[in-house]
Amino acid sequence: MRIALVDSGIGMLSTASALRAARPDADLFLSMDPDHMPWGPRTPDEVIARLLAGARAARDAAGARGLDAVVVPCNTASVHGLAELRAEFEPGVPVVGTVPAIKPAAAAGGPIAVWSTVATTRSDYQRRLVETFARDVEVTPVACAGLAEAVESADPRLIDDAVAYAAGLTPADVRGVVLGCTHYDLVGERISAALGGRAALFTAADAVAAQTLRRTGGAGVPAGGRNGRVRVLASGRPTPLPSAALAYPAGRSLTDGVRAATA
Repeated sequence: MRIALVDSGIGMLSTASALRAARPDADLFLSMDPDHMPWGPRTPDEVIARLLAGARAARDAAGARGLDAVVVPCNTASVHGLAELRAEFEPGVPVVGTVPAIKPAAAAGGPIAVWSTVATTRSDYQRRLVETFARDVEVTPVACAGLAEAVESADPRLIDDAVAYAAGLTPADVRGVVLGCTHYDLVGERISAALGGRAALFTAADAVAAQTLRRTGGAGVPAGGRNGRVRVLASGRPTPLPSAALAYPAGRSLTDGVRAATA
């Protein structure tokens, strides 16, 4: 099984790690875009262009065997670019996007908070998700200024400051917090600590991994005898796993595969 993950940076690591845990035999192609990150402030047309470029680079890297799935572990890119990506890759190659886990958080009972980037917090997209899946639950949107950038830098001080800022905007009575940006998954323990352990965290990584395996027919299939390889692309160029990725357990879980791929 050969799966591409396309995102601007290391926010994809939580989904990649979930896929690795479920199917350690799968080959993963991590297509990042450091030359043009972050994607959040870019126009929809620019995001679409970068998403297509990243997916095409992964397809080229996969060679004649091709890809079994393309995963977009990024809310911004999923909002703007899934239709264009599916038009190019499907039906031959399934394309799986990411949606913040508002539905399961609301089903577990409120009140809840939704942590997301400043742009996503203001978006019609997030408002529609809340109206659709959390209509009967009290929801507090929390604009996490600088948190994604801090996670990308792997600077502990910047991360702690950004997490503390968002925690300060989160009501004390929330029972669940939706992590509406995949970067935030990487610092879940710090977020829980900042909230005093009082709220459950809801992320999309495991659900996206499960949906990917369902779409490829790999759900419930025993893993093969070998560990899959992990290949990393930086704006189309083969590269080692970024050093910042190794600051997080999700990144370190992929290192054996990266070494095998570059040996």
